[in-house]
Amino acid sequence: METAFVLGGGGILGAHEIGMLRALAEAGIRPDVVVGTSVGAINGALVAADPATAAQRLGDLWRGDALGRAFSETLWGRAVTLARSGTHLHSIEPLRRVLEDALPGPGFADLELPFHCVAASIERASPRWFSSGPIVPAVLASCAVPGLLPPVEVDGEHYFDGGLVHSIPVGRAVALGARSVYVLHVGRIERPLAVPQRPWQVGLVAFEIARRYRFHEEMSALPENVRVHVLPAGGDRAAPDLAQLRYRDKTRVGESIERAYAASASYLAGLAGN
Repeated sequence: METAFVLGGGGILGAHEIGMLRALAEAGIRPDVVVGTSVGAINGALVAADPATAAQRLGDLWRGDALGRAFSETLWGRAVTLARSGTHLHSIEPLRRVLEDALPGPGFADLELPFHCVAASIERASPRWFSSGPIVPAVLASCAVPGLLPPVEVDGEHYFDGGLVHSIPVGRAVALGARSVYVLHVGRIERPLAVPQRPWQVGLVAFEIARRYRFHEEMSALPENVRVHVLPAGGDRAAPDLAQLRYRDKTRVGESIERAYAASASYLAGLAGN
């Protein structure tokens, strides 16, 4: 196993990964294994299903209405869901239907490439990696954002979003034997952090410190024979702000895809020229 694609988490910002996939496809770079977490599990599952057409199919999915319908409840509908559940704003069933329609079959075995995704076990307070069995529950578990979606039950255990334990799981790809790793992320690791000035910034900055620290720890522990390429997202370098919480706002999806494509295509062309 030589080449891995690692797709990180980040909600609506996951559109950046589509541009990176397009650049990789045009450069003729194909993975032997795909690793994903959170929104990267959704994108990654479709890459593993059919890597040759993944960028086009994901671009159509992200620009279309299907993903939007997964979070399309009105303010009143979200309030009702929260009142009934006490824990979350959205039902997970619309997202389940999106995945069932997009994937070629019900299991990991139906994918063209090996695929691994991670979720955070509530009962054990630890990560669980999924790579076999039913794929839709595993991907739903990996992207079950606390407060937005309910925990997902798999085999009697309950799971939240994999980004809580592995936001950019490079270490998993290396453990699987990959020697060339391409990191597809949502652009946040390129943005500098600053001391929070507003109440909502406190949680965002704290989460960013934790996720970036783990990523840099994994990067610093890489074996000498492993080459990791962190593709540029091409976005602005603004600090984390409320835009990260606008998970229903698709107005910048196209822009995110194109920026990431242009930046990543330039980066890969530079690699090829060296």
